[in-house]
Amino acid sequence: MNPFILAAAWMSGAILSFSSMAVAGRHLSERFDTFEIMMYRSFVGILIVLSLAYLTGTWREIRRRDLRTHGLRNLAHFAGQNLWFYALTLIPLAQVFALEFTSPIWVVLLSPLVLGERLTPIRLLSALIGFCGILIVARPSPESFDVGILFAAASAICFAMTTMLTKRLTRTETVTCILFYLTVMQAFFGVVAAGYDMDIALPQTADLPWLGLVGCAGLLAHYCIAKALSMAPATVVMPIDFIRLPVIAVVGMLFYSEPLDWFVLLGALVIFGANYLNIWTESRALRKPA
Repeated sequence: MNPFILAAAWMSGAILSFSSMAVAGRHLSERFDTFEIMMYRSFVGILIVLSLAYLTGTWREIRRRDLRTHGLRNLAHFAGQNLWFYALTLIPLAQVFALEFTSPIWVVLLSPLVLGERLTPIRLLSALIGFCGILIVARPSPESFDVGILFAAASAICFAMTTMLTKRLTRTETVTCILFYLTVMQAFFGVVAAGYDMDIALPQTADLPWLGLVGCAGLLAHYCIAKALSMAPATVVMPIDFIRLPVIAVVGMLFYSEPLDWFVLLGALVIFGANYLNIWTESRALRKPA
């Protein structure tokens, strides 16, 4: 089968997973705070990762070689995911997703500090275009500003840090090792953060499917993206990933009576253009003969 068709199929799974996680997260927020959601999500993730590691025989790959970087990565991801879940309760779903798409822009700006990569003129231009998109999405003013916009934007910065630290870990660690520490460390962070007031809400039977969905969807989404990128270039995969914005906008309209905000879609399109410009330029540079 055509690899581009297979990549599109995997990205459809990622879009469905991200959208499902957003809906489940908003539903669970009625009974749980974000720390509790992350705690239970991590418990589900531990079961999944350990089961897959055992079935595939990759559990031997779990090492304690770079716990410091694992800790920093998972602390950034824990903060970003909590901010993302909290933003879902404050602003429309489409606005959260649009601001999440700025994560690659933050990677461009922060990678010289974290990874020692060079900030080229094209990367700087893509970052400037991306910030224009942020202004269109947020439209900051005393009348329209919502603190949820700050939480969503901050989550994108945390996800950018997660991406860069993941890239550093992949130089020495396997996927199984990274996912193991992801779930275990974030379960620990969740227990500490959720239990600091000695009041952790226990799930009822009706909550279990939603908690299972949040736990499975997060891992499945990133797995689908990884599979898609292994079959097609990022310049093909990224436009497909962008489809989840109008999808979640329709979900928000149908299930939560959220109006379609054309400024959000326009701003997201500008952010997408900035990201695509950077990826397209980097892809061309890699194709040039040495």
